Amino acid sequence: MIQIQAALFWAYATGAVLAVSAARQLQWWQRSVHEEGMRTRSRAANPYLLLTVLFAAVLLVPTGLFMMWQNPSWATMQVARDHHGIWAGFVLCYAGGTVVAALLGFLVAQWLVLVGAGYWAYLQSVGGHFLLFGMLVHGWDGTGYRRLLTTSQAALREWPKDSVVNDLLRFLTSGTFLALLILGAAVIGTLLITEIGWLMEGWELPGADEDRKVARVLAVAIAAAGVYGLPFIGAVAASLLVRLAGWPVGLVVFAAAAGAVLLARRSPVRLLYGLVGIPERHWKADLDLAPAS
Repeated sequence: MIQIQAALFWAYATGAVLAVSAARQLQWWQRSVHEEGMRTRSRAANPYLLLTVLFAAVLLVPTGLFMMWQNPSWATMQVARDHHGIWAGFVLCYAGGTVVAALLGFLVAQWLVLVGAGYWAYLQSVGGHFLLFGMLVHGWDGTGYRRLLTTSQAALREWPKDSVVNDLLRFLTSGTFLALLILGAAVIGTLLITEIGWLMEGWELPGADEDRKVARVLAVAIAAAGVYGLPFIGAVAASLLVRLAGWPVGLVVFAAAAGAVLLARRSPVRLLYGLVGIPERHWKADLDLAPAS
């Protein structure tokens, strides 16, 4: 349901964040495969992997195709004027690419979780969402937010000629916005319920209470801020720096600041991440543990 240029970033980030949400369960699943053997439990039968692929195939792809059919101009960020401007093969690549991107995001984050690099798995979702918001806020030419909030090429051209309030009102009263509201409730609602549900499920497993340092409600709020709020703020900051200093200087300054915030050993983001209770040990570290009966 998001614009095509940002769709793969969102799909990758979604796959990664779902893997991080189910990090503790994924480690238990890996242990069960190790103990029972491939004959009784295959890695390909991982329910969290299958549900992630199902989410992408049943919700992300159909809603994206619907928006492409309903308003091809908005769906392509005003690159195409109508259906004739979209190559049929591109639609096929979009549908398949969205599922593949979600699968790739999940598998990369899962691998990092299993080897005890949960924070780097979390950074996969941060990076994907940063690129998503960066495309929507700035785009490739600084007009990303205008392309997001206009429904046609004509409206995009007229944006500077009217007040921002009138431009927003035209978008908010359009059929495109109504479709986004309805589809967004289904897609984003399902995504949030799944993420929170998997986090809660993981906190029921042995060792979770020791890793989680705050109450569950606060942990969910911290996780949401880290996965969605932080990348959005980063995208806005990067856009402002690029506008003020140009692409080369702006990106270098932003990269340095982002590295300090995300990668430093005592960074505030690492500190907050540690409160949520995502496992930081290799999956083999707790082979002697068994789920509580």
